[in-house]
Amino acid sequence: MPWPFKWGRGRQTPPTSLDEIRASFERGAQDEEHFPSTIDPRIYHVKLVLEHLGPVHSALDVGAGKGRFARIVREQNPTARVVCFDLALEMLRRVDPGLHTCAGSMTSLPFASGAFDGVYATESLEHAVDIEAAVAEMCRVLAPGGRLVVIDKNAEHWGKLKTPAWEKWFHRQELEKLLGRHCARVESRLISYWEDVEPDGLFLAWLAVK
Repeated sequence: MPWPFKWGRGRQTPPTSLDEIRASFERGAQDEEHFPSTIDPRIYHVKLVLEHLGPVHSALDVGAGKGRFARIVREQNPTARVVCFDLALEMLRRVDPGLHTCAGSMTSLPFASGAFDGVYATESLEHAVDIEAAVAEMCRVLAPGGRLVVIDKNAEHWGKLKTPAWEKWFHRQELEKLLGRHCARVESRLISYWEDVEPDGLFLAWLAVK
């Protein structure tokens, strides 16, 4: 079956195995500079996740890494069950106590349908081996009326950064269309790291309500 979306490259690339991607992130867990454990809560990516999710009883961080976003979501929702989900066990070993952890592939989330009020993926969907399956799974585990945030890189700026062979960037309308298969409302916007800085086009945020 032909791949229906162009994503970042606009060309076919050799498939990368899940094991290869996992091994890369297992090694990367040692690299605090490029895979930090914390994030400044003033960064607009963080503020937007909190703003769109609103108060939650349960939230899933898909591709959580070391749980830097999840830590702040939990601080804002101290009674909530916040789950850090990641492919790499070494990443999850660095997650704060008090946050739940679970390892696996985002194309097959081991959670019941409708299990979470909020789901978000910050610069992690780009690493999925099957984008359509990953989006479908995030939407499946989201409860009716629940809110979903995807923050990732804009395919219109492909080549601006060095990337691993498997990474995909997203065209704005293509990911809107894909999310729209599963959610009642979808919107997107260009965003910057800082709220008072004009976006340069590199980052996009997709905001959905199931």
